[in-house]
Amino acid sequence: MAASQKLYAALLFHSLLLSMLPLKATSSARTQAEALIQWKNTLTSPPPSLRSWSPSKLNNLCKWTAISCNSTSRTVSQINLRSLEINGTLAHFNFTPFTDLTGFDIQNNTVSGAIPSAIGGLSKLIYLDLSVNFFEGSIPVEISELTELQYLSLFNNNLNGTIPFQLSNLLKVRHLDLGANYLETPDWSKFSMPSLEYLSLFLNELTSEFPDFITSCRNLTFLDLSLNNFTGQIPELAYTNLGKLETLNLYNNSFQGPLSPHISMLSNLKSLSLQTNPLGGQIPESIGSISGLRTAELFSNSFQGTIPSSLGKLKHLEKLDLRMNALNSTIPPELGLCTNLTYLALADNQLSGELPSSLSNLSKIADLGLSENFFSGEISTALISKWTELTSFQVQNNNFSGNIPPEIGQLTTLQYLFLYNNSFSGSIPHEIGNLKELISLDLSGNQLSGPIPPTLWNLTNLETLNLFFNNINGTIPPEVGNMTSLKILDLNTNQLHGELPGTISDLTFLTSINLFGNNFSGSIPSNFGKNIRSLVYASFSNNSFSGELPPELCSGLSLQQLTVNSNNFTGALPTCLRNCSGLTRVRLEDNQFTGNITHAFGVLPNLVFVALNDNQFTGEISPDWGECENLTNLQMGRNRISGEIPAELGKLPRLGLLSLDSNDLTGRIPGELGNLSMLFMLNLSNNHLKGEIPQGLGSLTRLESLDLSDNKLTGTISKELGGYEKLSSLDLSHNNLSGEIPFELGNLNLRYLLDLSSNSLSGTIPSNLGKLSMLENLNVSHNHLSGRIPDSLSTMISLHSFDFSYNELTGPIPTGSVFQNASARSFIGNSGLCGNVEGLSQCPTTDNGKSSKHNKKVLIGVIVPVCCLLVVATIFAILLCCRKTKLLDEEIKRINNGESSESMIILVTPSIRKLSFDSFSPEVMKALTGYNKEMGNTA
Repeated sequence: MAASQKLYAALLFHSLLLSMLPLKATSSARTQAEALIQWKNTLTSPPPSLRSWSPSKLNNLCKWTAISCNSTSRTVSQINLRSLEINGTLAHFNFTPFTDLTGFDIQNNTVSGAIPSAIGGLSKLIYLDLSVNFFEGSIPVEISELTELQYLSLFNNNLNGTIPFQLSNLLKVRHLDLGANYLETPDWSKFSMPSLEYLSLFLNELTSEFPDFITSCRNLTFLDLSLNNFTGQIPELAYTNLGKLETLNLYNNSFQGPLSPHISMLSNLKSLSLQTNPLGGQIPESIGSISGLRTAELFSNSFQGTIPSSLGKLKHLEKLDLRMNALNSTIPPELGLCTNLTYLALADNQLSGELPSSLSNLSKIADLGLSENFFSGEISTALISKWTELTSFQVQNNNFSGNIPPEIGQLTTLQYLFLYNNSFSGSIPHEIGNLKELISLDLSGNQLSGPIPPTLWNLTNLETLNLFFNNINGTIPPEVGNMTSLKILDLNTNQLHGELPGTISDLTFLTSINLFGNNFSGSIPSNFGKNIRSLVYASFSNNSFSGELPPELCSGLSLQQLTVNSNNFTGALPTCLRNCSGLTRVRLEDNQFTGNITHAFGVLPNLVFVALNDNQFTGEISPDWGECENLTNLQMGRNRISGEIPAELGKLPRLGLLSLDSNDLTGRIPGELGNLSMLFMLNLSNNHLKGEIPQGLGSLTRLESLDLSDNKLTGTISKELGGYEKLSSLDLSHNNLSGEIPFELGNLNLRYLLDLSSNSLSGTIPSNLGKLSMLENLNVSHNHLSGRIPDSLSTMISLHSFDFSYNELTGPIPTGSVFQNASARSFIGNSGLCGNVEGLSQCPTTDNGKSSKHNKKVLIGVIVPVCCLLVVATIFAILLCCRKTKLLDEEIKRINNGESSESMIILVTPSIRKLSFDSFSPEVMKALTGYNKEMGNTA
C-alpha cells in the first residue's frame, strides 16, 4: 500500500514537471526571438534598423536592436522601438512569451489597427508607451489588468469610445497620457487614481464638468485638460487640494466664472495656462503670491477691471499673456518690477494712458505686444533705449503720437516692428536702417511725411514693407533692388511720384506689390515679372502710368489679383493672362487699352471680379466667360465690343453684376440670362440690341437695377417685370416699345428711377404707379400716352424729378405738393393739359363747373315740356285734319311764307327742326343756348 502511494506520488510529480515544460519553453529566449522575427515579417517594409532581428542570430537576442534583457534569465525585459519607422500593426505580435517584460515602447511610428487585448497579459509591465501612432478603436479594458503599470501613454492616436473606468484598477500609475485622441466622457465618479502625478486628457471630445476624481489626486504635478469642452466653474478643491501642481493647462474649454482668490494656494505653480475660456471677473490680486510662477497665459477670456499690481511680486515671471480680454485700466507701474519678463502681451483690451516709465526696467523683454488698445502719448526714448533685446515690438492700433524716436535704431535684434494705425508724425528716422535683422516693417496708417530714408533700402533681410496710408513723398530709388528678400511691398495711398526704377524687377521673391493711389508716371519696367515667378497680387491703379503692361507680368502664372485701373495704359493685354488660371480679381477699367478682347482671357475657374470698362477694346464677348463659374462681377461697358451676347453667360451661377453697356452689341438679348438667379444689376444699355425683352428675365428675383435703354427693343413691357421685389431702378427708355404701361409696375419697390421715355407706349398712365412712394425720378415723356395724369401720383412723396412731356395727356395736373413747384418743361407737348403751371392754360374754375351742371338741369326741365307740347299739337292737328282740310292748307301756306309774327327758331336735336317758344323765360333760353353749344350746333 505504501509502495503504491509512493508510485502515485512519483507519477504525479513527473506529470507536473511535464506540464510545466511548455510554459518553460514559451518563456525561453529562443521562443521570444522567434516571436519577434515572426512579427517583423508582418511589417510593411521592415526598417533597416531591425536588420539584427534575424534567424541567424537567434542566440544573440540580447544584442538585437531595441531589445534589453534580464541579467539573470537572459530573457527580454524591455522592447524600445521608439522612432524606428515601424509600419504595420500589433495584430500578429505574440505577447505570450514575454512574461518578464517590464517596458514596451513603440512611440513615434506608423503602427495602426487596434491595440490588442493580449497586451493585458504582460503582468510585470511597468512602462507602456504607444503614443504618436495611428492606433484606432477603443482602449481595451484588458489594460486595466496591468496592475504593476506606472507609466501609460496612448497620446496622439486615433482612439475613440469612452475612457474605460476600469483604468482605476491601475493603482500604481503615476503617469497617464490619453491626449490627442477622440475619446469620450466616462462616468468620472467611478474613477480613483490616487498615485497620479501626471495626467493629460487634452484634445479629446470630453464634455463634462471638471472631473471630481482629479481633486483627490493630491500628488499631481502636471494636469492638462486643454482643448476639450469642459464646462462649469473650476472647483475650489482644485485650488486647495492640488498644492503640488507645477503645470496647470485648462485652455480652450468652456470653463466660466471668476478665478478663485484661493489660486494662491497653488504655491508650486510654474506654468498657468487658462487661455480661451469664458472666464470672467477680475484677475485676483492673490495671483501675485504664486512666487515661482514663470508663465501666466490668461488671454482670450472675459477678464475685466485692472491688471493686478501684485504681478510685480512675481520676480521669476518670464511670460505674461493677458491679450484679448476686457481689461480697462492703465498699465500698473509695478509691472516694471518683473525684471525677468521676456514676453509681455496686453493686446486687444481697453487699456489706456501712457506707458509707465518703470517699463524701462524690462531689459530682458524680447516680445512686447500692446496693440489694439487706447494707449496714447509718445513712446519715450528712455523706454526704447532700454529694450535692446527686443525681437518683436507691436503697438499698432492705438493712439500713440509724436515722432518715431531715432533710438529705435538701437534695437539691433528687432525682427518685427509694427507701429501702424497710430498718429505718429514727422519723417521716418534714418536710424531705422540699422535694424539689419528686421523681417517685417509696418508703419502704415499714420501721418508720416517726407521721403523714405535711403538707409531703409539696405535692409536686405526685410520681407514685408508696409508704408501705405501716409503722406510720404519722393521717389523709389534704384536701391530698392537691394532688398532681395522682399516679398510684400505696399506703398499705396501716399504722394510718391516719378518713374519706377528698372531694379524693381530684381525683387525676385516678390509676392505682392501695391503702389495704387500715388502720382507715379511713366511705364512699368518692361521686364517686370520675368523673374518674379511667385507674384500673386499686383496693384498699380489710380496713378498716371502709361505705356503697355509688361508682357511677362504674369509669366509665373501665380497671379491672382491684377488691378491697374485709372491710369493711361495703352496697347493690348499681356498674352500670359489667358493662362493665369488662379486669377480671382482683374481691374483694367478707365485706361486706353486696345486690342481684340475675344481671346484675351481663357477659362478662369477662380475668377470672381473682372472690370474692363472705359477702354477701347474691340472684338467679341467669348463664350468662354460662361465657364468662369465663380464670377460674380463682369463689366465690359463703354468699349467697342461687337457681336452678340453669348447665351453661355447664362451659365454663371454666382454672377451678381453684368454690365455690357455702350458697346456695339447686336442681336437679341439671350433668354438664358434669366438663369442668373444671383443677378442684382443688369446693364445692356446703349447698344444695338433688338427683339423683345425676354420673358425669362422675369425670373431674376434678386434684380435691383435693370437698364436696357438706348437700344432697338420692340414689343410690349411684360407685366412679369412687376415681380421684381427688390428692383430700385428700371430704365427702358429710348427703344421702340409699344402697348400700355403694365399696371403691375406699381407693385415694385422702385426707389431711384423709372424711365420709360422715348418709346411708343400708349394708353393711360396706371394709377397704381402712385404706390411707388419711394421713387425719386419718373420719366414717361415722348410716348403716346393719353388720359389724365392720375391724382394718385400726388402721394409719391419722394419724387423730385418727373417728365410727362410730349404725350397726348389731357385734363388738370394733380394738385398735390409733389406738383406744386412743377416746371412747364415737364408737361410741354401735351395740348390737353391744364393747371396752375406757367406755360399751361388755366383749368375752368369750380364755379363755372357748378353753373354748367345747373344749366344742364334746366335744359332737361325745358326739353321734357317741349316734347309733351309737340305731342299734343300733333294730336290736335290730326283731329282738325278731317274737318278743316282747307284751313290746314292755308295754315301751312302761311307758315311757309313766314307770316308767323313772333317766334324763335333753335336747333335742339336732329328730330326737332323749328319751334316757336316766344313765352320761354330768359333763364330757359340761356340753358338751351348753352346746351346747343356743348353739342356743337348753332342757333
